[in-house]
Amino acid sequence: MLIGVISDTHDLLRPEAVAALEGVDEIVHVGDVCNGSILDDLRKIAPLHCVLGNCDAGPWTDGLPLSDTIRFDEVVVHARHIREQLDLDPAVAGISIVFNGHTHEPAMSEVGGVTYFNPGSAGPTRFSLPIAMGFLEVDGADFELRWKHF
Repeated sequence: MLIGVISDTHDLLRPEAVAALEGVDEIVHVGDVCNGSILDDLRKIAPLHCVLGNCDAGPWTDGLPLSDTIRFDEVVVHARHIREQLDLDPAVAGISIVFNGHTHEPAMSEVGGVTYFNPGSAGPTRFSLPIAMGFLEVDGADFELRWKHF
């Protein structure tokens, strides 16, 4: 199973990101979408999970959660835009991976048996940070995370 992980599009869905997502089984957007039409475009590619970011507001956000816990095969993922605002202990909750965005910087670390993964920003260029998104490949309980840079 291949999951596309995208964040911080900030009103810009790059054609490179759309092309990279072709063929994924599902997509997780980790917030700061800023424009509901982006979600419509992503839903045309694959089933979509999306959490609210600190820049998301307006009627199009109705029904979008601040966080979401999703099971892909035997891997449990929790998505929350700002990592520091987690409202649960992922290890205690049986979560394998936490997706977060907000910083626009691709990052991965492991704390207490939980992998924290930031796909980076696929939207407008910010400072000298790269334009990036991520992928989660799942096979049963095994998983691999990687980035795609543009």
